[in-house]
Amino acid sequence: MSMTYRGTTALITGASAGLGVEFARQWAERGADVALVARRVDRLEELAADLERRYGIKARPIAADLARPGAAAALRAELDALGIPVHTLINNAGFGSHGPFAAEDPARISEMIQLNVLAVTELTREFLPALTADGRGALVTVASAAAYQPTPAMAVYGATKAFVLNFTEAVAYETRTSSLRVLAVSPGPVRTEFFDVVGSRDAAVGRMATPEQVVTAARRALDRGKTPASIVVGLGNRLSATASALAPRRLALTVAGRALKA
Repeated sequence: MSMTYRGTTALITGASAGLGVEFARQWAERGADVALVARRVDRLEELAADLERRYGIKARPIAADLARPGAAAALRAELDALGIPVHTLINNAGFGSHGPFAAEDPARISEMIQLNVLAVTELTREFLPALTADGRGALVTVASAAAYQPTPAMAVYGATKAFVLNFTEAVAYETRTSSLRVLAVSPGPVRTEFFDVVGSRDAAVGRMATPEQVVTAARRALDRGKTPASIVVGLGNRLSATASALAPRRLALTVAGRALKA
């Protein structure tokens, strides 16, 4: 049975491109108002106007840099001041890099950890009590197929996504007696701007998915009578994740290192 989100508001981070745009479109199509968060406010304003015109919902663009300390609390305060309640939180914002860890820019590493880990954790803590109390929406985090094994040449990115996966599954268990649906979504490579930011296509291991395929898989998982705590999108990615779990760690590490051209 398809869930309806009419009468609720979804807060979507990283909403200026790629998966964030598609999450916003599919939730608006289901009747949800949306609060769109990213740094590029011009893109958010264009998306908000399009969603309002097409689906008759309310869309609020909010410019915010979630990689800055304290950003989650500031965003919660801004939404409270605007009188916008949040019923669904979609933690989509994040980025990666490719190359030897010793050659990484320390400032870029800190920014990645702040956005991929701390922002997800702090946003979830800010909004989870209200999400659970209302129970009409969902908590969705975007992890990665990279979360299922060590990722040489993407050491920090893979580690951040392993955190996101384990964190979300733990929260799903803790909230299992509520009506809130909690889901970690792990895609492989997706046709977005992600690899432009990474700066290398060597990180694109496996078949490319479209944002629509990934978000549709997430939405269908939420529609199930019993939502799983996590899904891996794409048959090849699911097989790889299962193989990594069953293989000796040393073997999984070697295979990942070769695949990522470390």
